Amino acid sequence: MIIRKRNKDEELPMELLLLADPSETIVKEYTTRGECFVAELEKKIVGVYVLLPTRPETIELVNVAVAEELHGRGIGKQLVMDAVKVAKEKGYKTIEVGTGNAGVGQLALYQKCGFRIVGVDLDFFIRHYPEEIYENGIQCRDMVRLSQDL
Repeated sequence: MIIRKRNKDEELPMELLLLADPSETIVKEYTTRGECFVAELEKKIVGVYVLLPTRPETIELVNVAVAEELHGRGIGKQLVMDAVKVAKEKGYKTIEVGTGNAGVGQLALYQKCGFRIVGVDLDFFIRHYPEEIYENGIQCRDMVRLSQDL
């Protein structure tokens, strides 16, 4: 598998991006401001992440997604670790990520990759998404914020 920056002439892997964020409007907005990276396996895009500069010396990992049929194979961890490496190489001092309160697997993944929980944005998904989001049978209401010093 190779992980590379998406070429400007390539279409966004929207199907994958929407696995991690159900709002096409929001995804299109932050992908225009950030950098999109893709994971290729046998010349097929199977994973994606987006890095978005937010403040001086701080970048946010705003979307990480892996094709559903490949879950559980460590691709998500490789994507997150690549994002950390890229952020360091670009000279950022901090990388942040936010995930829903119902994303038990995502919370575990980010902590395994060195992120620490630094806060909770209460009712984030209620305020910013018109439809209710459920994951693992739990309503996704709050954004759990995690951070890592680089």
